[in-house]
Amino acid sequence: MSTRKERAAAVFAAVGLVALALPGLAAGPIRIDFTGETIGAEPKSFVPVVGTWRIEEDSGKKVLTVDGRQWKEGQASGGIADKARALYGERYAEFLDRVQAYAYYPYAVAPKIDNFSGGEISVRFEGLSGRIDQGAGILFNLKPNGDYLTVRANCLEDNVVLWKFEKGKRSAVKWVRNTPTPTRQWHELKVRINGAKVEGYLDGKLYLEHTLAQPVSGRIGLWSKADSHMYFTDYTVAATTD
Repeated sequence: MSTRKERAAAVFAAVGLVALALPGLAAGPIRIDFTGETIGAEPKSFVPVVGTWRIEEDSGKKVLTVDGRQWKEGQASGGIADKARALYGERYAEFLDRVQAYAYYPYAVAPKIDNFSGGEISVRFEGLSGRIDQGAGILFNLKPNGDYLTVRANCLEDNVVLWKFEKGKRSAVKWVRNTPTPTRQWHELKVRINGAKVEGYLDGKLYLEHTLAQPVSGRIGLWSKADSHMYFTDYTVAATTD
């Protein structure tokens, strides 16, 4: 029978986990490519924490899917203990406890970047279905205790929101309405971080601006909600150039 450390090591190997702080991006942006992934399997380039995430094919191109059609609130992804240890090492227990207690929103973590504190994160997404939500979000400022921030767009609501998840509770920090986001069309969501300043862009247009109480620092990833069935591709992280 394998030990916890052996299982965590296997998760490290499966996701190709290499810790990269933001200065490592100075040579150029990191673009997460799904070409080497297996269709129908969990992604290796992201670590699913909550919800159902897998690789699918769209028009001959591999994409990452979050599938909330059978969403059950409070259900963490499979093997979450080993994934938590892979992400946070010996500090994994607090993160694991928080995830298991408050698994309310699907999200997946980009394991190759252990501390994003400034620059740009962008992703392309398409809403496929969802009667309650069709949410696509960029997760950032993820802490070892499970707290995080996310800027998300919603194909059903046509809005962009900066959400805060803290101590098991979600609250809106900044809400912007009238942001056209038709279902069954590809869109680009981008977050620009400069210290404590957050900017949110949808399809190249700046919609959201907010200054946080503290500078951003933590892991990053993707976020969704409830019964959202979404495609994601072209997840790119770049260092600040100004």
